[in-house]
Amino acid sequence: MAEQETGSAGDRPLRIFLSYSRADRALVAPLAEALERSGATVWWDALMEGGAAFAHRIEDQLESADAVVVIWSKTAVRSDWVRDEAGHGRDAGKLVPVTIDGTAPPLGFRQYHVVDLSQWKGSPDDPAFRAVLGGVAGAGGAAAPRPAAKPARISRRAALVGGGAVLIGGAAGLVALLHPWRRGPADNSIAVLPFRNISGDRSQAYFSDGLAEEVRAALAQNSALKVAAPTSSNMFRDSSDDAEAIGRRLGVGYLLEGSVRRVGDVVRIAAQLIDTGTGFASWSQDFERKLVDVFAVQSEIAATVADALAVRVAQPASLPGGTRNSAAYDSYLRGRALFNADQGEESDRAALAQFDAAVALDPDYATAHAARSRSLAGIATQYAKAGELKTLYDQAIGAARRATALAPDLAAAHLALAFALFTGRLDFRDARGPFERAASLGKGDADILLLYALYASKARRAAAAAEAVGRSLGLDALNPRAWRASASVAYAARRWSDVKPAAERALSLNPQISNAHAMIGNAAYAEGRFADARAAYEAEPNRSFRLAGLASVLHRLADEAGAGKAMQELVAALGDSALYQQAQILSQWGKADPALAALEKARVVGDSGLLYMATDPMLDPLRSDPRFGRLLSGLGLA
Repeated sequence: MAEQETGSAGDRPLRIFLSYSRADRALVAPLAEALERSGATVWWDALMEGGAAFAHRIEDQLESADAVVVIWSKTAVRSDWVRDEAGHGRDAGKLVPVTIDGTAPPLGFRQYHVVDLSQWKGSPDDPAFRAVLGGVAGAGGAAAPRPAAKPARISRRAALVGGGAVLIGGAAGLVALLHPWRRGPADNSIAVLPFRNISGDRSQAYFSDGLAEEVRAALAQNSALKVAAPTSSNMFRDSSDDAEAIGRRLGVGYLLEGSVRRVGDVVRIAAQLIDTGTGFASWSQDFERKLVDVFAVQSEIAATVADALAVRVAQPASLPGGTRNSAAYDSYLRGRALFNADQGEESDRAALAQFDAAVALDPDYATAHAARSRSLAGIATQYAKAGELKTLYDQAIGAARRATALAPDLAAAHLALAFALFTGRLDFRDARGPFERAASLGKGDADILLLYALYASKARRAAAAAEAVGRSLGLDALNPRAWRASASVAYAARRWSDVKPAAERALSLNPQISNAHAMIGNAAYAEGRFADARAAYEAEPNRSFRLAGLASVLHRLADEAGAGKAMQELVAALGDSALYQQAQILSQWGKADPALAALEKARVVGDSGLLYMATDPMLDPLRSDPRFGRLLSGLGLA
């Protein structure tokens, strides 16, 4: 086979910076010579450990290089010089890692595909060396390896093994022409990994995380892309897995990763697109903007990535609901980081304070109004006393309506309104319109699909619920909440056999997740497997679900003393906040009048458990009673 060339960057040969340990110099020399024969310019002979006098020259060469080929070995992984140079290549999107003795890279570099040259004998036709050429070409934006002399026919399989990607260089970025023969996940599937904060200030992590989420949201607006959800993607923060392993677990063809450096009012973002089939970067680009323009750059990155994936469709110039007030944007990102941390009431109220600050700084910031609404509704649902509920929910509904008025096409605004109406007013009828609008606008957003699925399930729309939760899982397969929702949808639809597998998957991802054991118990109870149901209920960490299940199943097992004790403990511990669970127990005990009285009282106090009424098998003994029908009508379910 003919010797290959690395191609060129514009009208000049590709410049390769070779990073290695001085102890490996004799082993590295044949690689440097082979790369030079392929047509590249290789800088390596001045790189010597301990040579502080070379520091400025090394830095200049690193900056000007098109690709940084790092030679990992037993000695190189212990070299601070090699680690620093590898870090520079990684952050600049130029890294091409190689091992000459089978040594794995150190932590921080294991997510990148490493070419193993430990068995390479110097042949330019060796697949391993060709893989190096492919990585260099991808990092440098050149054409994939091509014959130096007479063109030789290269099979698609050989090209794929070699890791080469055909690239077109351009001032606005690189456009990858995807291989039609590429196997594995769909070519339009992508996950955005958390961006690295390289500002030198750990307190700025909220900013880099927020930018990654905003870019992900912008990508999800593209109907031609399948974008993995943040819960699944964020599991690989600081992961030692390589790109291929992460791609397999997430079921995506590409990873977008980046680094963020914020200095004063300037933000520099280095982004790169990694092909999970080869482990090499298909595209990389730096974006430097003033902080006031950072909201727009997210859409610019998303558009450039879409170009690189050849799936650009007509999209708005920027996401709706944004701001040009940098202080408001900063407060919003701080608030979202606190909200997503989900660390309890103090954290949630601190998030609300940041959202309050954001809308005070920019009253027209629709996204911040929507986030404020979700925060208010969350505080009402989880922490508020009975006397606080109406005020909090009224504020949540008001903030959401303001958001929808400012940005009618902002999916998060309609979702916030739907959630506030549903949980605060317990009104299926009024919530349906905003839920439908949110689902229509947010077809690529796993969180929106998940909440819509749960709404549809409770509204007795089983088919719509199953379809939405299935789409959510397709985008967020590693999210335990999504699997728990799948179990809930199956239970409401009386598909008992589908409940346990989904709930067990949720538990495998998060052994402490609430209501998964109870779901397993509920399905077993419905099938008459009361001993199995008892065991599942006993394992449930949430007190209200555990005690409600035990009080019901112990009655079925003729343990009236145990059932009564569980009921007493529920009432003593939770009082009127567990009226719905009390009604479930009384219904299963055959006490219809007290059960209906508990439901009517729950309606007065606004117990959100009532949202399960329409489909809850535990309330089946009450369904023929006219009082039950009137309660359903009051919830907007005739």
